[in-house]
Amino acid sequence: MGELINQSDILKYLKTKSANLSFIDKLKVVYRPLICPFDDLLNYIENDDSVFDIGCGSGQFCALVAKFTPANEIYGIEISETLVQNARIVNQEFKDKKNIQFETFNGSEIQSLIQNYSKIYLIDVLHHVPKENQLEFLKEIYFKMSIGSKLILKDIDASSLLLYFNKMHDLVFSREIGNEMKANFAKKVVEEIGFKVLKSYTKRMFVYPHYFLILEK
Repeated sequence: MGELINQSDILKYLKTKSANLSFIDKLKVVYRPLICPFDDLLNYIENDDSVFDIGCGSGQFCALVAKFTPANEIYGIEISETLVQNARIVNQEFKDKKNIQFETFNGSEIQSLIQNYSKIYLIDVLHHVPKENQLEFLKEIYFKMSIGSKLILKDIDASSLLLYFNKMHDLVFSREIGNEMKANFAKKVVEEIGFKVLKSYTKRMFVYPHYFLILEK
């Protein structure tokens, strides 16, 4: 990894990216770094990495990857065509500089080209997957990744009482109640699937309790 990326640079940059988005999507793009540790996530990207972002939303994380890291191959998938269009707008400046693409998916079947990417990101997506489908969703990712590639999984830690602030957040912004896992349980699940856990830790930002699992196939 090169020079560490900090949250102030991320915030400043994202404020330039939301002019053509709806009010709610603009809030999610501009202010999410205040509650989500994007700096931690970006600092796992190394010189020769290619990045596949599952549940890329309006593409703000992909824009940060393109802006602040050396990755030249970036692919984002999302279930909402509106968000995919947002992502293309947010990342317009990189159209002729990097190979950056966005496509829809059905929420369960991951595109097979995931095997071509070295770093896979799953950021605050797992708790939006129905509880009964979470295991199969993680297995789908695992079996389609290439051997030696890494999954960076970041989600909300259900073992913290602060979980309920995130539930209120999701109710307001996503109109749903999430299915969060406890950090230790999530670690056990991915190990049983076959992932090697390289690193696991928790981190709180304001009232949002996050857990990180850095995994290798």
